[in-house]
Amino acid sequence: MADGAMTTTFLAVIGGASLLAVTARRLRPSDRLPSLEGWALADRSLGPVWTWLLLGGTIFTAYTFTAVPGLAYGNGAPAFFAVPYTVIVCPLAFVLLSRLWSVARRNGYVTAGDFVRGRYGSPPLALVVALTGILATMPYLALQLLGIRAVLTAGGVYPRGAAGDLVMVALFAGLAVATYRHGLRAPAVISALKAVAVFVSLTAVCWLVLRRLGGPGAVFEGAARRLGGTDVAHSALVLSPAQQPAYATLALGSALALLMYPHVLTAGFAADGPRTLRKVSAALPVWTGLLALFGFLGVAALAAGVRAPEGGAEAAVPMLVDRLMPAPLAGLVFAAITVGALVPAAVMSIAAATGFVRNVYVEYVHPTATPKRQVRIAKAVSLTAKVGAVAFVFGLRDQDAVNLQLLGGVWILQVFPAVAVGLFTGRLHPRALLAGWAAGMAAGTFLVVREGFSSIVGLGFGPLEVYAGLVALLLNLTVAVAGTAVLERLGVPRGADTTDLPSRLALRRRPETGANHP
Repeated sequence: MADGAMTTTFLAVIGGASLLAVTARRLRPSDRLPSLEGWALADRSLGPVWTWLLLGGTIFTAYTFTAVPGLAYGNGAPAFFAVPYTVIVCPLAFVLLSRLWSVARRNGYVTAGDFVRGRYGSPPLALVVALTGILATMPYLALQLLGIRAVLTAGGVYPRGAAGDLVMVALFAGLAVATYRHGLRAPAVISALKAVAVFVSLTAVCWLVLRRLGGPGAVFEGAARRLGGTDVAHSALVLSPAQQPAYATLALGSALALLMYPHVLTAGFAADGPRTLRKVSAALPVWTGLLALFGFLGVAALAAGVRAPEGGAEAAVPMLVDRLMPAPLAGLVFAAITVGALVPAAVMSIAAATGFVRNVYVEYVHPTATPKRQVRIAKAVSLTAKVGAVAFVFGLRDQDAVNLQLLGGVWILQVFPAVAVGLFTGRLHPRALLAGWAAGMAAGTFLVVREGFSSIVGLGFGPLEVYAGLVALLLNLTVAVAGTAVLERLGVPRGADTTDLPSRLALRRRPETGANHP
């Protein structure tokens, strides 16, 4: 059972998050009429600090902070692919997010599907981009709940049976109400508490671990022995040559996929301009350092002799925290990770709802829906997404959510040609892009399922193993390029490109920023 001081600290932080969510309407309040842009993107009004907090809090999820150290605890060096992957994201975000923001602002786009619809004049292509985003987001949303449950269970804060389920429902109910009322402003405000809680608690944990275990050298030497090695250089804490291709392709493919997720694009679109996004992209490595320290704690859990339950390596760090830290500080860590799940969960539900409304409901069900009605439908869909995530967690095995999330990363990567490549050239034919998407989805799913839901797959010749999503993306691009050549030769017409792309000169000038810009 949890210590009283631990529970008190945990509840105090969670209560603070709830109070902050209530004040979300004060974050740059808008006097405009209700609109999807206002509810889902906070009127594109967030400055550099708020955007850094929201984007970092959205990208670095609670499950990331438990899965990476859990993988380090169980497998060693391969877990640290997340560090170069999140570093690669920064220059990609510097280029892609800032340009996509400019295009979206000039044309009134709210989702990636909106951009694809205007760029290629193809409703079917926009539809598959939107549905792929929703399909990839839902298991990711469920994983935030799993992260909360794993952390709280390991720390003894999560009651057993129906009482624990009620705790989970209560946590998400508060989030659902705040998001329903205030949209993206709610997770933006909570992200400030997340950053403070996570940075403070992680600093305290790392300091205590180094003090108790004798410094970094002792930690890695102890972990190496636990993994069956004679020293660090001859243990699983160092990549073998055979692991390096998988490590490199997983890092690259994951970075390309991350920027295609609807929740990341939604957080980026909420910035007040491309200059803000470029500043934020340059500062995102601070969050990467945080992730590296969480991975280090997975190694420290090995060195400390923590015995995580079989199949539950993500509990290693919470168990380490519970063992080494005073109860109030342990409560702060558990609360920080819980709040860390609430921010991305809220943004994910908003992004899924916005994609559904703009690219499914308005396009195919109610083309004349007023902005007020669009907001009302988006709120309902956002609430439904959260309820669905809770039902998913209670109704299916944890491994099912993990497997679907692995597939989700492969799936979302298949919209990269239509979205990212489309930012720089409109030469690819929409029908060829559809064919490429279908080929990539089928190939990626087949490869992952064939390997028993492993995203690292063999190519069928030699010992070489690579990331399945990247293989599927290469097939996707090949089909799209070859299909474009064939369709152009046959004279098949393409849809009209109605997107107003900013010139390079306009991108260098001070951007059109602020919610009140005409």
